Amino acid sequence: MKTLGQFPSAGSGQVFGGCYVSELLIPVLTEVETAFLHYKDDPAFQQELHDLLRDFAGRPTPITEVKHLSKEIGCTVILKREDLLHGGAHKTNNVLGQALLAKRMGKTALIAETGAGQHGVATAMAGALFNIPTKIFMGAKDIERQHTNVQRMKLFGSEVIAVSSGSESLKDAINDALRYWTAHSKETYYVFGTVAGPHPFPSLVAHFQRVIGDEARAQCLTQYGKLPHTVCACVGGGSNAIGIFKAFIDDTDVELVGVEPAGEGIETGKHGVALGMGRPGSLHGSYSYCLQDEDGQILEAHSISAGLDYPGVGPEHSFLKDSKRARYVSVTDDEAVAAFLMLTKKEGIIPALESSHAIAAAKKIGSSLKKDDILLINLSGRGDKDIDHVQRYLQSHTSIPSI
Repeated sequence: MKTLGQFPSAGSGQVFGGCYVSELLIPVLTEVETAFLHYKDDPAFQQELHDLLRDFAGRPTPITEVKHLSKEIGCTVILKREDLLHGGAHKTNNVLGQALLAKRMGKTALIAETGAGQHGVATAMAGALFNIPTKIFMGAKDIERQHTNVQRMKLFGSEVIAVSSGSESLKDAINDALRYWTAHSKETYYVFGTVAGPHPFPSLVAHFQRVIGDEARAQCLTQYGKLPHTVCACVGGGSNAIGIFKAFIDDTDVELVGVEPAGEGIETGKHGVALGMGRPGSLHGSYSYCLQDEDGQILEAHSISAGLDYPGVGPEHSFLKDSKRARYVSVTDDEAVAAFLMLTKKEGIIPALESSHAIAAAKKIGSSLKKDDILLINLSGRGDKDIDHVQRYLQSHTSIPSI
């Protein structure tokens, strides 16, 4: 086992990250790391990626001040509009970078895991764009609740492989994708979707997602003449949050807040609060906070949001938690649905259920801020994919609290 890509935490003495995988995958991951380190600073690679992000994906995405929400919360609330990116979410940033890397490496097939379906859609789009055959591994439970995204993947020409083992969700989709990659690594590139997993994926995905924060930081300075007081983002594996946090980590006056899914309530045990309720352990090839029993067996996570339904979190988030550079809170399914409805009705913007967790936390965070303080929220995706799921939820939950 290797322990590359570590995030040592001075706060606890823990060392997060690493590469705890089968020996069969070590040379494959080393190949990816070598290619990434070679190409990430290569001018030709950077230019092609920049052009793709601009001309295909639609970057830069704007920031939007939501005035009705700002008035209600009591501070200046700004959304970073990743929902406007081609594909409907931040996942496109990372996928274009990795697909371009796979092309440079001479790979002839792509695979990916997906939970909410947005990473699957983004990878399927890239497969079509680069004319590379693509397979998407997706939990059977997620296929049922994200039917629209499954159809989009198929329309792009990708094969969607249903995973019926375990909890039939994101954790199990990653397991099956890693098994497949072990057997087909010579020709196949695994487009990993979040800042978790074995090294170099946490660092690689963070690199391709940091464009979110770089843009938002510059936009705040240009439009408001100052940095935000607080930056808030939802956290499952944590790629959208790391993407926006990265640009502000050295700005120690800017508070960073990650929002985990409390599901049906922490007291019920049906949640995905890995940082708040878990403890460090090994999951999918890295050492990080995760939900586990006293014997170290990984527990099933729960969230109304398929993209947050994951029992672990990226190692850099574990580092940020223990070093106290970021704090992490949680939001229940009911609160996320209430936030989904609130933003939709008050601002004409339909947020993804993942992003709705950050919106829900904003009211609690903003109550302690001043009117001119900027609360920057990463709206990581749009909610078209979630409309049917929310409607079914409302039919069975008649007392959604107002936030």
